[in-house]
Amino acid sequence: MDELEILKKDWDKDRANFKSFSGEEIYPMLQRKSSSIVKTLFYISLGELVFWLLASILPYFLSSTIREKLEVSYENPWFIAVNIFSYAVILTFIYLLFKSYKTISITDNAKRLMEGILKTRKVIKYYVIFNLTMIFLSVPVSFYMEYQDNPDFHQMISEASTAQMFMVYAVMVVVAAIFLLIVWLFYRLIYGILLKRLNKNYDELKKLEV
Repeated sequence: MDELEILKKDWDKDRANFKSFSGEEIYPMLQRKSSSIVKTLFYISLGELVFWLLASILPYFLSSTIREKLEVSYENPWFIAVNIFSYAVILTFIYLLFKSYKTISITDNAKRLMEGILKTRKVIKYYVIFNLTMIFLSVPVSFYMEYQDNPDFHQMISEASTAQMFMVYAVMVVVAAIFLLIVWLFYRLIYGILLKRLNKNYDELKKLEV
């Protein structure tokens, strides 16, 4: 049980005593807890960046087949642009989280702390939406690039019947849906739990403001 919960129990036992130190005792606890949560989110974002870097680099060195395909893809300026853009967004997200952490750590005002929490929630919300959108688009884009760069695949698709093409599109939709679900569950589990705690701190701060 954390300090805030213990303090709340004391409040239930003696509300008069609680009111005399609520502003001095509760706010620092909420600040420390919020700072710790945002710091954890920052470290998770760094871990995610390392994961995607390894996922992009390791296959190149571990598989000659993938290396050949990647070398062909690297000749496509759109492929390079999308990759640069994606990593730029991740780095921006990491920077904004670090900025939120520093702001929340040093603020001495409940209103500014609430604003910092709201900004953190928005950053994470937009970041998750961006990643889910990129994953959704990656399946048809990968299909198109394979169609353009792989002569055998190009010929196979060109000669496919309507029923076969329907199956191909159906598989694309299913693969995209499964991938999206897995990533959404990951964000829901990791970021969702921490955001829930951050929201709880925000609600406690609103009570203090009242």
